[in-house]
Amino acid sequence: MTATLDTPAAGTGLESRSGMLRGAARGGLANLAGTVCTGAAGLGVTWLAARALDPRGAGAFFAATAVFGLGVTVAKLGVQTSLVYWPARMRATGDLSRLGECLRAALAPVAVAALVIAGGLWFAADLLPGRPDLVRTLAVFLPAAAVSDALLAATRGLRAMRPTVLLDRVMRPAAQLVLLALVWVAGWGPDVFAALWALPYLPAALFAGVALTRLRTSLTAGADGEPSDFTPRRFWAFTAPRAVASLAQMALQRVDVLLVAALAGLAPAAMYAVAGRFVILGQFVNQGVTQSVQPRLAERLAVRDTAGANLLYRQATAWVVTACWPLYLLMFTYAPQYLDLFGEHYEGGVPIVRLLSATMMVATACGMVDVVLAMAGRTWWNLANVGLALLTMLVLDAVLIPRHGAAGAAVGLCAAVLVNNLVPLVQVVRGLGLHPFGRATLLAGGLAASCFAVPQLAVLPVDGLFVQFAATGAGAVAYCCAVVRLRQVLLQGER
Repeated sequence: MTATLDTPAAGTGLESRSGMLRGAARGGLANLAGTVCTGAAGLGVTWLAARALDPRGAGAFFAATAVFGLGVTVAKLGVQTSLVYWPARMRATGDLSRLGECLRAALAPVAVAALVIAGGLWFAADLLPGRPDLVRTLAVFLPAAAVSDALLAATRGLRAMRPTVLLDRVMRPAAQLVLLALVWVAGWGPDVFAALWALPYLPAALFAGVALTRLRTSLTAGADGEPSDFTPRRFWAFTAPRAVASLAQMALQRVDVLLVAALAGLAPAAMYAVAGRFVILGQFVNQGVTQSVQPRLAERLAVRDTAGANLLYRQATAWVVTACWPLYLLMFTYAPQYLDLFGEHYEGGVPIVRLLSATMMVATACGMVDVVLAMAGRTWWNLANVGLALLTMLVLDAVLIPRHGAAGAAVGLCAAVLVNNLVPLVQVVRGLGLHPFGRATLLAGGLAASCFAVPQLAVLPVDGLFVQFAATGAGAVAYCCAVVRLRQVLLQGER
C-alpha cells in the first residue's frame, strides 16, 4: 500500500507525515524568527566594527573571531550532530533509558577539550595573524561557547527548539549588539570590543545547562520500547569523522579571512569580511530550518522510512529557498548600496558580494545535503566531501590571494561551496535515493526569480535608483502575495 502524508511509517509510533511536516515547520518558523534577530545582530556587529574601528583594527577583530570560531569547533569534537542523532534515535525506538549515559559521554570530553584549546590559544597567540591580545581575550570565553553549543544540541535532539531560539538566536546576539554599541559610544579600543563581544557566551552556557536539566527531568527514563543501540563506543565511532568534518566546515567559513590577513593585509581582510557578511543571514536561515528538521530526519531514517525522509528533505529545501533566494537576489542587485553602509573603505567589494550571492543560490537549492548524509550514518562521506572542498579553497586561495587580494579569496570560497554541495548532492541522489527537487522547491525558486530578478532585468535599460527601488517593491509585494496564496504547497508539499 502506498503511504500518504497522513500515515506514519509502518510499524512505528512516529507521528503522521503531515504531522511531521507541521512540527518541523513550526520549529523552523520559530528558529527563523530567532534567525532574523541573529542575522540583524550579526550585521550590526559588522557595521559597528567597521565604524568604531579603523580598517586595520576591524581586520584584527575579524581575524581574532575567526580563530575563536575555529577553536570552538575543535573543542566541540563533532558532538553537536551526535547529540541530535542519538537522542532522536532513542525517541524513535521509545527507549530513553540511556540518555544520561549519552550526555555524559559527550559533554565531559567537550569541557576538557575546550579548556585545553583555550590554553593553547593563549600561549600560541603570538604565532597567529592579527593582534595576539585579541586572541587571548577571546580564548578566555571559548569553553563557555563550546559547552553552550553542545548543551543546546542535546535539547534539539529531544525536539526542544525553544532554548536554541531564545538563547542562541535572540539573547546572545542581542546582548553582543548592545554591548558593542556601548563600546562605539564610549570610544574604547579593539580589546574591549572583543571582550564584550564574547561575554554573552557565559550566561548562554549557564541557561543552556538549566534548560537541558529540566528537559531531561521531564522525560520518562524507563525503557518503554525497543532497547536503544547506543553505546559510548558507537557514539564516538559516529562522532569521530564528524569532528574532523566540523572543523573543516568551519575552516571553510573562517580560514579565508585569516589567509587574506596573512597574505594581503588586515585592511583587505576587513573588506573581505564585510563584503561576505551578508552570507551569514542565509546560513542562519538554513541552520534554523536544519535544526528543526534534523531530529525528525534521524527518526525517519532510523526506522527506514525513506519516503518520509525524502518528503522532509524536499520540503526543508523549499522553505530555505523561499526565505533565502530573495535575499541573495537583492544583494546581487544592491551590492553597492549595501557596502556604502559600512563606509568608503569597502566600496571595492561589489564583485565579491555578487559572486557570493550567485553561488549561495546554487548551494541553497541543494538543500541540507550534509545533514542528510550524517543522519543516514554516512559521516565518512561527509568528511571526504568537506575535506575536498577545503582543499579546493586552500589551493585557490594560495594562488589567487597574493595577486587579487580579497577577490581571490572570494573565488576560492565560491569554488569550495559548490564542491561541498554538488558532490554530496550526487551521493544523496545515487546512494540514498533522496533528492531536494520537489514541486515546492521548484515553485519557490521560480517565484523568487520571477518577482526579484525579472523586474530588475526589465528596468535595466532605465537609469536611476528610484526605478530600481520601485521594481523591487512591486516584486516584493507580488512575492508575498504569491507565497501566501500558495502556502499549502510550499509548506506541506504535494497532496
